[in-house]
Amino acid sequence: MCCPSATLAVWSSAWLHGAAASDDALDALLTWGEAHEVVAADTATADSFDVPVTGAVPATPARLLAALRRLGGTDARLVLPVPGDPRGLGGGGAFTDAALRAGEAVVFVGLGYGVVPQAIAEGLMRWTVLATSADATPEYVSLAEAEHGLTDAIRDSAGALQALDVASERPGVREELSARLRATPRAQWPDGTPGRALRVLQRAEEVAAILALAHADQPGGALSASAASRRADALRPLTDAVRMARCAAVNEAVRVLAGAAG
Repeated sequence: MCCPSATLAVWSSAWLHGAAASDDALDALLTWGEAHEVVAADTATADSFDVPVTGAVPATPARLLAALRRLGGTDARLVLPVPGDPRGLGGGGAFTDAALRAGEAVVFVGLGYGVVPQAIAEGLMRWTVLATSADATPEYVSLAEAEHGLTDAIRDSAGALQALDVASERPGVREELSARLRATPRAQWPDGTPGRALRVLQRAEEVAAILALAHADQPGGALSASAASRRADALRPLTDAVRMARCAAVNEAVRVLAGAAG
């Protein structure tokens, strides 16, 4: 569920706090690709993390974990930025640009670094380490707040879509939804991951699948370009709520696992 950055955020934090074995953390990444490589965006970052710069023979995720421990890393946070909402990235710069292109990233709070994943070939994921701005600190959103926000957004978006007459049933929609959910990668999580966080992640995944169908459904019952635009406006709060729920669930898992280990 969710994305590669979510897996790395939870498992790296669990490993750094002694709540997971390194082999388990590395195996969890295989959900997102058969092979993973790590590079740095510049020579200064490469020297800090003991990984090569982009274009050289890459390092392995094991070296990334070792560097995080050596540098005193303790806290990894998931960010899911989109254009117009770069919260958690701090100011502009290479990290912000890369995270916005990917739509996801991990911020290592307190270290001044983050990583951004990129699928560069089938089965191959590249993680690029970049320096972050000093104010790159994801905001804290409680799991309860995010869960309530998702519930409210579902209700409000459903009402808006019904009023716009753009949420009509189409043949096979339930089968399409089930197929999308079955095709979603099943991420592994460390023992001790809070059940509520996993439930919120699962619900967000289900809503995300519905959103994907709604966006792919052209014209989706919309009778005009203006109606299609209103549909997009109606779905935007729900899309934002899904992102917030995913971040809150993952970051709560990081917090609980760190606390349990401590």
